[in-house]
Amino acid sequence: MSDIILRINKFYQAVKILKSTATCSVNGDMQNESDFNKVEWITGEDEFGRAITTITNPHSELSWTAVKAEMDKL
Repeated sequence: MSDIILRINKFYQAVKILKSTATCSVNGDMQNESDFNKVEWITGEDEFGRAITTITNPHSELSWTAVKAEMDKL
């Protein structure tokens, strides 16, 4: 498995550990805070069932520092 896929998998695991209800989409790698700031956070759905997303992180407990610390544990 490539390093990028491993990092993304660790990212998703870390997010679920810190906030099990958080959902998001990663486009690219997850090596640093710059990558973290590009995550698309799913905040709901529209009347047609399509995801409503934002790159503004709506979860205060999911800072890059907290997520990276969990990723490092995995």
